Amino acid sequence: MSKITITFRNNRKKEYEKGTTYYEISKEIKNPKNPILGVKINNEISSLDTKALQDAKVSFFDVQDLAGYKMYQSALKFIFEVAVKELYPTSEIHFLHSVPKGILSEIIIPENLTNNELNKIKEKMAEIISSKELFQKYNILKKDAYNYFLSTKELEKAKNIQNISNEIVTLYKMRNKINYYYNFMPHDTGSITKYDLIYIGKNRIILVCPSLLDGEVPDYVHYDNIIENFFASKKWLRLMNTPYLSDMNDLVSHSKIKNFMEANELIFNESILKVAEEIMSRREVKIVLIAGPSSSGKTTTTKRLSTYLKAKGFDPVCISTDDFFVDRKDTPKNDKGDFDFECLHAIDLELFNKTLVSLLKGEEMEMPEYNFVNGKKEFNNNKLKLNKNSIVLIEGLHCLNDDLVPYIKEENKYKIYLSPFIPLNIDRHNYISTVDMRLLRRIIRDNRTRGKKVDQTIEEWQIVRAGEEKYIFPYIHQADIIINTALSYEIGVLKIYAEPLLYSVQMDSPYYEEARRLLNSLKGFYPISSEYVKDDSILREFIG
Repeated sequence: MSKITITFRNNRKKEYEKGTTYYEISKEIKNPKNPILGVKINNEISSLDTKALQDAKVSFFDVQDLAGYKMYQSALKFIFEVAVKELYPTSEIHFLHSVPKGILSEIIIPENLTNNELNKIKEKMAEIISSKELFQKYNILKKDAYNYFLSTKELEKAKNIQNISNEIVTLYKMRNKINYYYNFMPHDTGSITKYDLIYIGKNRIILVCPSLLDGEVPDYVHYDNIIENFFASKKWLRLMNTPYLSDMNDLVSHSKIKNFMEANELIFNESILKVAEEIMSRREVKIVLIAGPSSSGKTTTTKRLSTYLKAKGFDPVCISTDDFFVDRKDTPKNDKGDFDFECLHAIDLELFNKTLVSLLKGEEMEMPEYNFVNGKKEFNNNKLKLNKNSIVLIEGLHCLNDDLVPYIKEENKYKIYLSPFIPLNIDRHNYISTVDMRLLRRIIRDNRTRGKKVDQTIEEWQIVRAGEEKYIFPYIHQADIIINTALSYEIGVLKIYAEPLLYSVQMDSPYYEEARRLLNSLKGFYPISSEYVKDDSILREFIG
């Protein structure tokens, strides 16, 4: 056989027999921190069963890589599904949505599960993993995949396959179960060793996944208010007969999407109105603190809440913590020596609290404006004084952290957490990632308002996500209320703006494959014209 040359990440070169699988090559890596899940061949993601047929630059990846993290989640879901089906053959498994630290699943069976049944599922999963079952890949004709899912009565999957342009569909088989999770799979189940299952009642189980940051399984923190919020949105979609992507596409193809969009906007506005009424009922509230991860819609939500409060006779005053950043030269640095703009002490806490306390005492204060070009606070004679009807709305990354406003009494604060928990599912086993949707929002907004290239936004995204893990998610439980800022129809609108931007990422970019993954995630969505998006919609914050 002929030889080919593989160049590894450290520029080490080695010859192999042509046709050697990358799984065999990966075995040569000594003591990897985490199991190897996949390979990037000339910067393109592939599964380990791929054969080395030509000279290539190669890097292997694990769960701490963006692609590896998605693969790990998909494999864990498949193992869970197979374990449950072997224990309860008549059951249905639904993967509903991501939650902080994990995946929300639901098992549809007549009886109620107990912790004893949960232990049985864990044992079955452990047996499947220890057996190192192969994830067998099959590339089949679109028509055959469509007929297969018709035969299994998974009609929404059949419809999704009907709606894609690909003539070949990739499915995976493990033991006797065939499925797909919109990702490559690892070589076998033996690499999926880190996880936990948490039973939260009502036959709902959280699959806790390793962290992208350190590859370890984090302690699960239950956020009941997030899950309740999600199910309330899910209930509305069922009332609208639109639980799945294929149902949304039907609305688009039958020219009924405009009415759905208007109804969706009304539901969103209603949720903010209820928050305004709750604030008004708490007469002692002087400060409303609004937090949320990047691209969760803090600016629009704050403005909308301000409008409702003003209509009820209040004098809302909006303040952004960003205007109180310390001068760039004084910004704390992270372990790598880079500026840490995400941490709490990137804010001039002394000035922020002095200003806030003085305002609440009735004093007039000059408000800073942060100049992001020169990295300095500027004072442009912007004076502010509160009156008896004033209520202060503060939005920022750290607004759920009491260390931001330690001198304000708890009864004078009302905390809001925002995040787009889109309740529309692609099918019963695949949901729309909240993280992906926020990233799409940010890519579009950054390009439109700051002229940023997609590569730069994706590169920064890793840092932003790490900041959210450290500075937002640990404080979610302190929120008085959660507002879901997702619009169920929005991916169809974002698709029109995102696709040309994602296609602009060049093949030699380290973020090429992430851009392609996002493009693939948009394939099944019918485009929705932005002409139907209202001028005051939260979506306008991103698309303009």
